[in-house]
Amino acid sequence: MRFSLRLNNDLRIDDYVALARAAERAGFDQFWISNDLFFRSAPVLLAAVAHATERIEIGTCVLNPHTMHPAELAMLAATMDELTGGRFNLGLAAGAADFLGWVGLEDRRPVATMREAIAAIRAWLAGERAVAGRFVRDVDAAYLRFGPSRATPIYLGAMGPAMLRLAGELADGTLPLLFPPEHYFTVRALIDEGRRRRVPGLGDLDLAACVWVSLGDDARAARRALAEKIAYYGHALSPLILERLGLTRDDFAPIERAVMVERDLGRAGAMVDERMLQIGVAGAPEALWRASGRSSTPACSISPSARPLAPIPSAPSNCSGARSCRRLAADSPVLLGPPGTLPGSRSGSPRVALLNVS
Repeated sequence: MRFSLRLNNDLRIDDYVALARAAERAGFDQFWISNDLFFRSAPVLLAAVAHATERIEIGTCVLNPHTMHPAELAMLAATMDELTGGRFNLGLAAGAADFLGWVGLEDRRPVATMREAIAAIRAWLAGERAVAGRFVRDVDAAYLRFGPSRATPIYLGAMGPAMLRLAGELADGTLPLLFPPEHYFTVRALIDEGRRRRVPGLGDLDLAACVWVSLGDDARAARRALAEKIAYYGHALSPLILERLGLTRDDFAPIERAVMVERDLGRAGAMVDERMLQIGVAGAPEALWRASGRSSTPACSISPSARPLAPIPSAPSNCSGARSCRRLAADSPVLLGPPGTLPGSRSGSPRVALLNVS
């Protein structure tokens, strides 16, 4: 079992360096940074992290083939692998339609797009020619002019059924969002369907299951931080996740307006209700630790290869979550992780982080 952290790209560069160093010291295996539009650039942040660490794997979570062409994605992957000595993972996804729409981009066939993008990137990283298609016109001219040190692992960010199946079929790893945490069982079944068509020669699939966590000694502040995160991203969640939560896009419409139009994240967070808060886990570490020990719901059952959740009483100053997670993994079903922030969050409030278990 491996443990990794995902953080949004909304912090300062030196924050990521400090967090990555702490995560590496604590024994985390991977460190992922998102690349959401109009925040800081994940490749630049990860380059800084690469120079500051020695062992921990790093990765994008996620890039897309619309705002960065697959040729440039292959260039980035090969160069980052060279920089890190083979510690880079390329996290890709089709991109959230809402966010792509901000910049006039649309993809009516996202699964086909990702199938073709993955095939092209993997071919270039292997020193081969990609097949002509949407992303390749001149097959003979389209190739990397240097030899990659290896075929960088490709992780697919997937939320919908078809994309989850594609991850099982084609990707080296997948980055599913467990919103809510018990959504793991739905996700796993769909990925396993894709595994039955898995491309010969690919190794085992790394299922890096993920949950949002907000921990703090002040449980109300921890809840507020998670609510603000949900307020910003909730409208972009897939129909599969919304259905699982008993929600619709319309439920998030006034919240989306408060965030995107009125730019009032505090007001938007206040509109997040208890159904929406099921997306993640929030509270004081000690209380959540005790609660996890009492839980006997199917959502907290243990899977042989991954666990949706497990208590990690942790603080961003020392990332003790990794040690706690390893110590408790054998007999505890719930995974909580150290904290991140959204712009506009109150000073000193807990941060929301995403913890992967694979």
